Amino acid sequence: MSKLFIHGPNHLEGEIAIHGAKNSTLPLMAAALLCESRCVLHNCPNLSDVDTSLKILRHLGCRVTRSGSDVFIDPTDAGNSDIPDLLMREMRSSIIFLGAIIGRMNRATLSFPGGCELGPRPIDLHLSALRKMGVAIDEDHGCLDCSVPEEIRGAGINLSFPSVGATENIMIAASRANGVTMIGNAAREPEIVDLADFLNKCGASIRGAGEGTIVIEGVKHLHGCEHRVIPDRITAATYLAAAAITGSTLTIADVIPGHLAPVIPLFEEAGCKLDVMERKIMISAPKRLNRLKSVRTMPYPGFPTDAQAPVMAMTTLASGTSIFVENIFESRYKHVGELLRLGAGIKVEGRVAVVEGVERLSGAPVEAADLRGGAALVVAGLAAQGDTEITGLKHLDRGYENIEQRLAALGADVRRV
Repeated sequence: MSKLFIHGPNHLEGEIAIHGAKNSTLPLMAAALLCESRCVLHNCPNLSDVDTSLKILRHLGCRVTRSGSDVFIDPTDAGNSDIPDLLMREMRSSIIFLGAIIGRMNRATLSFPGGCELGPRPIDLHLSALRKMGVAIDEDHGCLDCSVPEEIRGAGINLSFPSVGATENIMIAASRANGVTMIGNAAREPEIVDLADFLNKCGASIRGAGEGTIVIEGVKHLHGCEHRVIPDRITAATYLAAAAITGSTLTIADVIPGHLAPVIPLFEEAGCKLDVMERKIMISAPKRLNRLKSVRTMPYPGFPTDAQAPVMAMTTLASGTSIFVENIFESRYKHVGELLRLGAGIKVEGRVAVVEGVERLSGAPVEAADLRGGAALVVAGLAAQGDTEITGLKHLDRGYENIEQRLAALGADVRRV
């Protein structure tokens, strides 16, 4: 079992390039299954979730190779329509393959997905939308058996919640459906726009991505293309939080600043100075941060739930009381108990967390329970006095590429054993 050892407090300095977005790479890889020739994805991060997606594509019959951050997917000979239970359990995002497999094979068999335990993340929105599009779905003991009796057809679908995964599954399946699909109350995240850009390059007809209504006119054929994955905005926010809590000056490179618009004001409220350039953000943090009056997670363009944990870790050493309200997932405060081990002052009541800033954190053994919670422990460990030992790195490796090497290059005393 690997462990991360951080000796603090640390001061970070220099420039760090942000890798491609995990939450964009996975649906792009799934969408490539619909193409009739090879796709090339550039800027794909080296993450365990991406590795799992590669395994799924190979199982489905695709020829997949990787060279650095470039992934080559040739779906020409894809013929399998199932995903083994073991692969489904490795990540929640595996459900994104459902629309692609049905769109390609007209059938699909898979179990319910695994991954981070963040409370109920029902896939009802995915299933009800696909049923409207002509897909017959039988649910039996955690297994989904899907078939298309006639054809996948366009439909009017209004989502009760702007689910990113459901929006992506509908977009992918609708790309080759017969007719027009209109998604109301669609997710507006940058990753949705990236998926639409990729599919349009492949010959799809999608408009409205990034807005509340997306219209997809189905086409009969999609061809392969080359596409560069957008930068990971959550990784960028995590490194901004690491710079803020350590009172550092750091340049975050290879980012799209507009994607970080929901989080930048909070760093400024905390007393940080941010210099926003075309593809870079330089942050200069004070010796002690100000409190954050209210942080409410919301669908994009609101504050992202994935950034809640690392930003909360940042406020543990702020001056005053910070309030967090988690509106997306029910069980997204699992990192709080571990932050308390480091000396943080946090109280949780339902969806609300109250963070009383303390003078210092002290290193201790802690365990990551999920991906972003693990990032929060790294952020806090960088500023804690003494040695912090982090286990549960399988979660961290799902979303952060070589995090210990990247932090060490910025001057942090961190190593993996």
